Order: sequence, then C-alpha cells, then structure tokens
Amino acid sequence: MAYLESRKHVSPDSGYPVTLHPNFNAKINSWTPPDPPREEVTPPKDRALFADPSKRALFSIADPIDLTESIGTLLENVQLSQLSPQQLDELALLVAERGVVFFRDQDLTTEGQCRLFEHYGTLDTHPAQKDVKHVVIKGSQEDHREIAKYTPWPQGDWHADTSFEINPPSYSMLRMEEHPIVDGDTAWISQYGTFDALSPALQRFVETLHAAYTSRLQYDTILDLWNVGPNRPQSTHTTPPCARTP
Repeated sequence: MAYLESRKHVSPDSGYPVTLHPNFNAKINSWTPPDPPREEVTPPKDRALFADPSKRALFSIADPIDLTESIGTLLENVQLSQLSPQQLDELALLVAERGVVFFRDQDLTTEGQCRLFEHYGTLDTHPAQKDVKHVVIKGSQEDHREIAKYTPWPQGDWHADTSFEINPPSYSMLRMEEHPIVDGDTAWISQYGTFDALSPALQRFVETLHAAYTSRLQYDTILDLWNVGPNRPQSTHTTPPCARTP
C-alpha cells in the first residue's frame, strides 16, 4: 500500500495525517470530470406513498420477521422477481419504516435487478460508475480500516455513499452473490434508534448541530485507492439542525 497518496502525508510519530487541507490529494486539482455538475430536479412521487399501509398484498405472499426493535425485517418465502407493482410499492413503504429489508436465496440477475429498481424511478449513478447501471463491489484482501486511519477521514468506516448529492437516492439494493460463511464488514444502523438511546442532555445537544455533506471522501478513495477518476465535480451542501423527526 506504499503507492497510496495518503501514505505520503503521515506523521511517523502519531500515524495520522500531517494536514487536513481540502486539497490533501494533489490529484484532485488536476482531475477534470467528464460529466457536468448535477442540477436539482423534482422527482416523481415516491412509490411508498402509493402503498396500502397494511401491506396486505405483500404480506399475503411473504412472511415478515423483524430482526431488531428499530431496524431490519427479513421477508421469507418470496422472490423479488415475482412481485407485482402493488407489492413493490408496499415493499418501498416497508423499507421506509424498517430501514432495511433482507431476502434470501433470490433468483435475480443483474439485469433483472436493474429492471426491478426502475419501478422506483430514475436509477442513480455512483461517482465511480463507468457506462453501467450498477456498481460491482469486489472482494479484497486489503484491510481498508487500517488504510483509512492514514487519511484525513480516519472515521470513514461509517458513511453514506451519496448523501452529498443534490438529489440523493431514496433506496439502494445490495445483492450478494458470494460472501463469507461468517463475519462481514457491512452493518445497518437506525439513526432514530440511536437517537432514542441517547440521554436527554445529549439529545438536546445533537438537535443544535448542523451537518456538512461533501464528496471529498469519494474523491480521495476513487482517485487514490481505485486509481480511476470520478465522473462528476465535487459537491458540498449543508443540512438544517439535526432535529428529530416525529
């Protein structure tokens, strides 16, 4: 990993970067993205808003099992490829309510997955995608958590891939074709459940905060680790105070 740009800016004493300058990676200044900046659009009405709140059609063919109190539901005895438009709308509502929904032993192909997700609207493109409708996540023997501690974002383990977008995607779908028997490095966490677990004093403090979303993390990783260039310019925006949604 000595080839990484991030390794060239590390203090030998602390093991952390010697600078947190926005242009930490010099490749960013010289990169010219092929796509123009994205413009804000008004998307169609979310498909979850068309769903029956009881999800009668979906639950008539699938058995739901809630995995935790605040997040995660497993749907058994169902194939995503066989869901009707009404059942897909109800699935969107279930995802909105439970955060993440799991399915086992699916017969979906990559093409079928893209067609299914087009039901929910325009497919988003990751900044690293090149002329495809999907991102392929390949296995790696490198310890990316160990790499991350040598960068300006040492807490990069927890992130949302495209939260900085002017129109971030509503839903994402991850299909695993091969995975280890045990363990893994992907976790889903409910921010609502996490907030509810905080003390009242800490909740009041969190509600005063603002968040700044930037694609610089994407730029550093795509340029440095993946050795390809992002499709579009960097973007940054801020959110209102992190007030709890009822």
